[in-house]
Amino acid sequence: MLPAWPIPYVPDPAHFALDAFVSFCVSVLLAVLVNAEAQAFASTLLGDHRVGAKDRFHFIAFFHLDILGSINYLAGGFGWAKHMDVNPAKFKHPFLYTLLSRLAGPFANILLANIAASLIFLMRAFEYDPRVFSMVVGVNLTTAVYHLLPLPPLAVGTALVESLPPGRSQEKRLLMLAGPFLVLALTLADRLSDWGLVRPYLDPLVLWLLRVVIGGQP
Repeated sequence: MLPAWPIPYVPDPAHFALDAFVSFCVSVLLAVLVNAEAQAFASTLLGDHRVGAKDRFHFIAFFHLDILGSINYLAGGFGWAKHMDVNPAKFKHPFLYTLLSRLAGPFANILLANIAASLIFLMRAFEYDPRVFSMVVGVNLTTAVYHLLPLPPLAVGTALVESLPPGRSQEKRLLMLAGPFLVLALTLADRLSDWGLVRPYLDPLVLWLLRVVIGGQP
């Protein structure tokens, strides 16, 4: 059975559908929530304990929204949560544990996609329309795959920047500040031109994962 909407899904004002857009917004909120909270859980588990940290474990999606990350979702179908502070100095193995903490975000997105896929299977068995859950699958898989790009604030990029030597603090700040604008610029370039900078390479991986978790042929 085909997904209800194209995956990766990118809102298109020229072909606006209210049900698709509402489902997309709900899926984005879920994707941002599990991504951020998974980073907090992993970093805490690995040694970065925070007492009373207001950015962790509140499970309110709106508090995790990042302005540029949200714009990027609208422009490219993927984005990022507000930066989750992780202190590599508290880890026994700083580089490895920082990488694991950051990758916990996209891993949680894949886990949520699998849960939604299971609900799709059940709804199909009872002949209900699973289109909302297919959007949850698509948005979360797209988020997970694009977080492999080595650019902050995406998972791999953030881990690489945070693992720079302590003496490179100025470079760290510059990369973390410029990274979101660079990712958004690449997304807009992909969307508005035929350059094919990123999507031709990552979208096939999204579609492959879709076939694995949902069994749909895009």
